Amino acid sequence: MAVNQRSKTEVGIVTVLLFVVGFILSIPFIWMLLSAFKPNAELIQLPVRILPQTWTLENFTRLFTEMNFAIYLRNTLILVGCSLIGLLFNAMAGYSFAKFQFKGNRPLFFLVLATMMIPGQVTMIPVYLILNQIGLTNTMTGIALPGLVAAFSIFLFKQFMSTIPDALLEAARLDGAGEFYIFFKLVLPIAKPILAVQGILAFIGAWNSFLWPLIVANSQDLYTLSVGLALLQGQAGENYALQMAGSAVMVVPILIVFAIFQKYIVNGFTMSGIK
Repeated sequence: MAVNQRSKTEVGIVTVLLFVVGFILSIPFIWMLLSAFKPNAELIQLPVRILPQTWTLENFTRLFTEMNFAIYLRNTLILVGCSLIGLLFNAMAGYSFAKFQFKGNRPLFFLVLATMMIPGQVTMIPVYLILNQIGLTNTMTGIALPGLVAAFSIFLFKQFMSTIPDALLEAARLDGAGEFYIFFKLVLPIAKPILAVQGILAFIGAWNSFLWPLIVANSQDLYTLSVGLALLQGQAGENYALQMAGSAVMVVPILIVFAIFQKYIVNGFTMSGIK
C-alpha cells in the first residue's frame, strides 16, 4: 500500500514538473501569438502587457493583401502537396527493398543509406546545375522535384515493411492478387503509422523550406512562406506586430498537424525499430 502511494506521489511530482517546464518553454510562442493580434503601437509600449488591449486582425490582413503572403502560401502548399505525393515513391522503394530479392538489392540499399551521410548543402550545387541544364531553374517544378525522394524516408519504410509477414503477401498472391493490388490494398493500409510519420516529416520539411527555394527561384512569385518571412523582416523592420503575425502563420499549422498525428508518430517510430 505504501509502495503504491509512493508511486502515485512520484508520478504526481513528475507530472507537475513536466507541466511547469512545458509552460515555461511555451511562453515565447504564447507571446508571439498574442502579439500578432495587437496594434504595433501597443506591442512596443511600456509597461509590457501580455493580453492585447485592442484585439485586431489588421496584421494578418496586411500580410495577405500587401505583403504577398497569399502567393507564398500557395507556393508552400504546392510544395507540401508534391512532398506528400513523393511519399508514394518512397513507400514503393522501401517495399521493394524489404520484400523483393533482386540482384544488387543490398548494395543498392547501402548506397541509398550512404547518401544520408552527405550534407544536403554539398549536393545543392550539382543538383542546381542539372536543373539549369534542363531548364527547370526558376520554376516550381525545379523547387519541388529534388524533394520527391528522400533516403531516410526509404529507410524508414523499409524497416517498417520488413515487419509485414511474408505469409500474408503469399496468401494474397495465391488468391490471384497482383503486386499493385497487394501494395495499395494490403501493404499501405498496414503502413498507416509509418505513413503518418513520414507525412508529418515531409510536411514540416516542405513547410519550412527556405534555402533551396531561395537558390532556385529568381522571382518572388515562387518564394515560399519561409523566404517571405525573411523578406518581411526587411520590409517591415519596425512593425514587430506584423512580424509576429507572419511567424504565427508559419508555426500554427505545424502545431495543428502534429497534434492530430502525434499518436501515429509514436507508433510509427516504435514499430519501425527506431528506439
